[in-house]
Amino acid sequence: MKLPSAIQNNLRKFYELSKEQIDFYQINSYIKLKTVLDESTLEFFNEVITQRVTKMNAVETPMEERSTYGKAFLQLFNLWREDEIVRELIFCKRLAKIATDLLRTDGVRIYHDQALFKEGRGGITPWHADQYYWPLETDKTVTAWIPLQATPLALGPLEFSAGSHQIVDGRELEIGDESEIIIRQKLKVSDFKHVIEPFDAGEISFHSGWIFHRAGANITNQMRKVMTIIYMDKDMKLKKPENKNQINDWETWCPGVAVGEIIDSPINPVLYP
Repeated sequence: MKLPSAIQNNLRKFYELSKEQIDFYQINSYIKLKTVLDESTLEFFNEVITQRVTKMNAVETPMEERSTYGKAFLQLFNLWREDEIVRELIFCKRLAKIATDLLRTDGVRIYHDQALFKEGRGGITPWHADQYYWPLETDKTVTAWIPLQATPLALGPLEFSAGSHQIVDGRELEIGDESEIIIRQKLKVSDFKHVIEPFDAGEISFHSGWIFHRAGANITNQMRKVMTIIYMDKDMKLKKPENKNQINDWETWCPGVAVGEIIDSPINPVLYP
């Protein structure tokens, strides 16, 4: 399959953010942006990414026998290394410039990508903060959450606790039953707004590594298909890992990089500028 020239051109066009949008992200640590991808681009990558996920997926355990994390989604990593067409989306300037503008940096490099396919009747994604897993020196990180279809509440779209990156309690929890209970209780007594909204087709959210977020269950019989791209400041340095998950991420996503060095490995190229 070849990437149509019209879609290629769409991925090269910049999506201009207003000062108000950038300020909103700085305050709330997340933002949802409409019509980032047009209908033809979304439909094209829905098909391509679905085919790649189907090839890569090795999960055969019945839903009722899985852990809460296992019920949340099928999770496949670094599709860009497996599929040249998917790579066109992951490496596109359109999304990378949005990430750069939101972070207010001089550029971004990729940490890694993930396909997160929540199966029909799949469970919740518990409250968590992504950066618990990452051995990264600063909070200059942002994840693009890209639904490959319109995502009503019944499919389990991403939810945010706006501004909750200010909370330190709960950052030490890996995603699971405990994080869902403890973080939910913590957020209940805070003034942070719990944002639960559907996503239109082509709408994409961007959220920081330390904002608390979750997703509801998929109560339909269809797959909720999402692609994600994790960006970091192009000058991001590796910190000394603080837990076993950060050690695993160091070995997996930052190969050959020493503590204190810029994460300039072969699988962490600069995507913008």
